[in-house]
Amino acid sequence: MNKNNKLIEVATVFFRLGCIAFGGPAAHIAMMEDEVVQKRKWMDRQHFLDLIGATNLIPGPNSTEMVMHCGHERAGIAGLFVAGVCFVFPAVVITGVLAWFYTSYGQLPEVTPFIFGIKPAVLAIIASAILKLGKKALKNWEIGAIGMLVLIVSLLGINEITALLSGGILGALYFYSKSRLVTTAKSIAPFFLFKISTTALIKLSTLKVFWTFLKVGAILYGSGYVLFAYLDAELVTKGWLTRLELIDAIAVGQFTPGPVLSTATFIGYQLAGFWGAVAATIGIFLPSFLFVLLLNPLVPKMRKSKILSYFLDSVNIAAVAIMLSVLYVMSLDTLIDWKSITITLLSVFMIFGLKKVNPMWIVLGGSILGYLLSFI
Repeated sequence: MNKNNKLIEVATVFFRLGCIAFGGPAAHIAMMEDEVVQKRKWMDRQHFLDLIGATNLIPGPNSTEMVMHCGHERAGIAGLFVAGVCFVFPAVVITGVLAWFYTSYGQLPEVTPFIFGIKPAVLAIIASAILKLGKKALKNWEIGAIGMLVLIVSLLGINEITALLSGGILGALYFYSKSRLVTTAKSIAPFFLFKISTTALIKLSTLKVFWTFLKVGAILYGSGYVLFAYLDAELVTKGWLTRLELIDAIAVGQFTPGPVLSTATFIGYQLAGFWGAVAATIGIFLPSFLFVLLLNPLVPKMRKSKILSYFLDSVNIAAVAIMLSVLYVMSLDTLIDWKSITITLLSVFMIFGLKKVNPMWIVLGGSILGYLLSFI
């Protein structure tokens, strides 16, 4: 297949995924694994795991960065950018339309019945990915013990980045000592938290909107809830946005497909109209493209180094453990009545019983079933 055909394939796969990728990063990664590892064989499961582990250690939206890695594997640097843009595009367009609706009418359209059935459905998709990735990551009982420790501390509320790094370092030191190798390892932490002094304006310039979201994109770790804290500090405390408007913006990011960072499009529109939406979107996603561009060539080199390979193995099992923790917490929040339990059980049957069902149909089926059950 020539390069142009590969780019078209990358664009098609990730645009479709961007249209149906509900449920947060764990669900996105589960759908991605099904598409690029299991069905299309763009890479083996070990390399996919390595990319997950490495991606968890850099700022930015993990699932979007994984999309970029997958695009790079299939079609090089051009594939990286095409994959990222196509995955983000549906969420950005939907969010932009909702921002216009919100600005014009002061409220959001009612979509809750359709969203109700999606979260229970994606629980089964996440569980399937955890099972497949876990089998590959679990190389021995010591790796399993590290994964169990990370799972426990994650459930106790320890920050996921702290848990990942600790698991990686613990594993690297343990296996290094066990193998009695003499080697040298270097680590670089090139990311710095910075803050500038700005003056609140009633109508912000496009450049100021871009710079504000570029800062957030460059230092953001964690989930959409962490994003809320960053934006609260950057926008609400400066008087650019009310907290209620911010809550509405985060809600939009949660119930649209794709990355929750599409929230930036919604807020940018509120702050400076159409071009503000464009500036905020580019600002918050641009650092991820650059981080992945720098990181991608380093992952195979890490695997070739003995001690960094130990570190990567330990980070991989830690990443699977954190996915399991996310699944547990999501289950507690989602499985609240017989309707959600029914949708989950049906989804589990489709995923594990029939096995060849595309996750897209699981998501769409869950959405329709959620809507129908809302009338009962």
